[in-house]
Amino acid sequence: MLRRQRMSLLLGVLAVLVATVLGLRQWLLYREGPPPPPESFDGDVYTVGKAAIAERRCENPRATVIGMHGFVGDLRYFTDHYRDPDLQLILLTSCDYHLPITQPRYKTAPWVKVPTQEEGSIAYDAAVLVQALEHLPRTQRIRVHGHSRGGAVILEAAALRPDLFKQVEVVLEAPVLPQARPYVPTTATQRWFLPFVLPLWQREPISRRNRGAWGPLENTRKRELITAFPFNPKRVATMAANLKELDSWMKARDVSLYQNLARGTVLVPGKDRVLDTHSMLESAQKAGPALNVVKLDGCSHFVIWDRPDALPTLERSEAAREALAS
Repeated sequence: MLRRQRMSLLLGVLAVLVATVLGLRQWLLYREGPPPPPESFDGDVYTVGKAAIAERRCENPRATVIGMHGFVGDLRYFTDHYRDPDLQLILLTSCDYHLPITQPRYKTAPWVKVPTQEEGSIAYDAAVLVQALEHLPRTQRIRVHGHSRGGAVILEAAALRPDLFKQVEVVLEAPVLPQARPYVPTTATQRWFLPFVLPLWQREPISRRNRGAWGPLENTRKRELITAFPFNPKRVATMAANLKELDSWMKARDVSLYQNLARGTVLVPGKDRVLDTHSMLESAQKAGPALNVVKLDGCSHFVIWDRPDALPTLERSEAAREALAS
């Protein structure tokens, strides 16, 4: 009898403990986390569902650049490289990510439509990119630049609207590609524990455990923005959804996606510790002559910071040259 009572008590305590852990996990999974430190941005912001498009103010731009950041990145990834004031810079923020802008100036537009795709998916962000590309460029010289997961977003957007990409130059920087692989795949168990791990990452964004993923850290701006990585997604649930889909997207998509791109460059780092270099190269080399594939030996996953010289130069559009001449 006593043994049964002890067993019942033990099972009761265990049930309470499990319920507490599961409840805590749910709370951590869906609560909105603290944002990264914001910065000033001279331009307009369009809210598109749970994503955003920021357009920097520019008079008589010589070219247009649309930037799509990677997993746990943010739109500031592109601002230093494309700082020339005569560029029309249009930057996207992923679904359910913080907008790192001080006092954003929001603007409405009749063309804005909330994506019907699943929130947190590559397809959702691709639908936002399509709207930005269709309605905002003011030059004929257009570059769409995607880093890491942003590369997959570009490929998905081009599949949605190949007509919009006929005259567009793409830059796929250390991109997530069809039939490629991550450097170290994540497991379902790892993703389950993510709500408990994220607070530890936020406490120490750059540590001995993850130091190898970042490459050189002498660049102050690079260190600053990497430190913001664990704060950029609003919710752990969004981060987990992004992670889970990255693996499935790479496995499910095939190299026929490349046929929707007219021209561009694929930059494959030789020392990538986020994505697998060999499988990225193998995939990119099936893209055909439209895309120039460049392997960057010794470069980390963050080409724009480590090897900015490797990015193609942007020339002035024909319309902008004619305006200057007149």
